[in-house]
Amino acid sequence: MPENKETITLELGVPELTVEPTTEIVEIPEQKDITAHYLENTKLTEAEQKMVDDFSEKIDLNDSGIVLQYGSAAQKKIADFSDNALEGVRTKDLGEVGNMITDLVAELKGFNIEPEEKKGFFSIFKKAGSGIAKLKTKYDKAEVNVDRITGVLEDHQNQLLTDIVMLDKMYENNLSYFKELTMYILAGKKKLEQERATTLIELEEKAKTSGLAEDAQAANDFANLCDRFEKKLHDLEMTRTISIQMAPQIRLIQNGDTLMAEKIQSTINNTIPLWKNQMVLALGLAHSKAAVEAQREVSDLTNELLKKNAEALKTGTVAIAEESERSIVDIETVRYTNEQLISTLDEVLRIADEGRAKRLAAENEMIMIENELKTKLLDIRK
Repeated sequence: MPENKETITLELGVPELTVEPTTEIVEIPEQKDITAHYLENTKLTEAEQKMVDDFSEKIDLNDSGIVLQYGSAAQKKIADFSDNALEGVRTKDLGEVGNMITDLVAELKGFNIEPEEKKGFFSIFKKAGSGIAKLKTKYDKAEVNVDRITGVLEDHQNQLLTDIVMLDKMYENNLSYFKELTMYILAGKKKLEQERATTLIELEEKAKTSGLAEDAQAANDFANLCDRFEKKLHDLEMTRTISIQMAPQIRLIQNGDTLMAEKIQSTINNTIPLWKNQMVLALGLAHSKAAVEAQREVSDLTNELLKKNAEALKTGTVAIAEESERSIVDIETVRYTNEQLISTLDEVLRIADEGRAKRLAAENEMIMIENELKTKLLDIRK
């Protein structure tokens, strides 16, 4: 095994992760055809092509260690990268953010700004303040819940924005891994084609010429090495395909993060301030309405009192005037008294006449009784 082994490496920047919130939404570059974008990056620069050519010359297929480890560093980068991307997909709970926005909407809908109906006059002063106090209590309670939800949404938004920046770095790293794999594959295929066209043919010709078993075994061993190396290159090509697939996966995650971050941003910057402004207006309108209702009740009571006082004044004044114009004894009373007196005199005269007639009748009755008695007594003497 050669002492000096060279591998193709690219200096890749380490993704910068930050916990500091950002105020800007990271715009994702539009990718019309991500696969084509990646394939275009297989075009190597002159320096990269020279690197491939030089590295191809250093590949020793007789070294089984080189064949076994060929491109493994790039494969490990892709594997680690895939795990990170999949972990992001698995742990990203966008449904939680959606549920919190739904809860926020429900909280806003649950706030009723309609004041309660008030009955009676004096209740307007007592219940007006009570109704506004209840309205303020509802507002304070809703505001606390909204602020709590807003704080959680802001935390989610900051995390999403951080993830978007990180995913951009991951996308660029994946592109570098892809090119690195491509360079490994190109160098390996060039070396494999060269060895099969030269060394393998030479060994096969030597085995045919010598007829020795060891020469035939050497040719067969080298052919097996070429086949193993070809399979290794095939594995690298599969890894390269995975790298291509990772590009749209990253963009899908980024797009989902961006959509949710924009939705949260709209909710925080537009919906909630608008709602709070409307609540201020609602409270102001409630104050105005309570004042108008109170003033209306006062005016109605004032009018009612004025009407009742006017009626009472009229009734009292008329009564006083009528009483002042009356005699000490009403003529009707004098007439009634006179009629009663005349009636009494007539009744007395009638009673006197009846008594006189009864007495006269009684005298006549007594004379007749007396005569009858005398007659009876005379009859007895006979």
